[in-house]
Amino acid sequence: MTDVPTGGSQIYDALAQAKELLRSVRAGALATLVPGNAFPFASLVNVATAPDGSPILLLSRLAAHTRHLASDPRLSLLLVQTGAGDPLAHPRVTIMGSGECVSDPDGRAALKARFLAKHPQSALYADFGDFAFWRVAMEQAHLNGGFARAGRFKASEIATPLEGAEALVAEEAQALSQVNARHQDALAQFAIALAGKPDGPWQATGIDPEGIDLGCGDQTARITFPRPVRGLDDLRETLPELTEAALRAGAGRA
Repeated sequence: MTDVPTGGSQIYDALAQAKELLRSVRAGALATLVPGNAFPFASLVNVATAPDGSPILLLSRLAAHTRHLASDPRLSLLLVQTGAGDPLAHPRVTIMGSGECVSDPDGRAALKARFLAKHPQSALYADFGDFAFWRVAMEQAHLNGGFARAGRFKASEIATPLEGAEALVAEEAQALSQVNARHQDALAQFAIALAGKPDGPWQATGIDPEGIDLGCGDQTARITFPRPVRGLDDLRETLPELTEAALRAGAGRA
């Protein structure tokens, strides 16, 4: 891993940047290996994440990349933060690992809930017979954060530990329902003040021990918790702290 100065006393946190990209980017370039061919094959896929950060893909067995993965599960997934100006000035992370088709009912249901929370339009075809959910077992990741900013990480570094957070994972649907029903104004403050996003009807789309994922139309935001959250009680204590942080950040910009 490489952390570099960004001016003054600030240090560029490469790992934090990689985790933010992993959680917030909605689509990426999937590279698979063509059986009996010397060339890799790249395609565009929608991406979500499991609670531990493992990428989730919804793939049709009719697609070339799915046939490739059935023969050789190794893959790379490039996630890019887009914006104005030189595309190479924006951060991107490459995830390297292997894909696994999840077919058991409980596992599939968990991936489906997470994926559709980020890509609700995919509900139109998610249950078609030729579609299946795949989970990427990460092995390593490479971050290019722009000029002189880079980092390389093992899976254990970029993944979110779930030990002790079984209750949070099991109660995520309940937590999302409560947060979206009771804290919509706060979610907008988080997105605006803590993530630099525009105002709008922001909703929580995912909660894990390290943070909360937000969505508003095609916009996404990742809000990192000040400390690990293991259950609903921890979440209830943390949300007011985030609200205070958002108010301070907003006041600082005024």
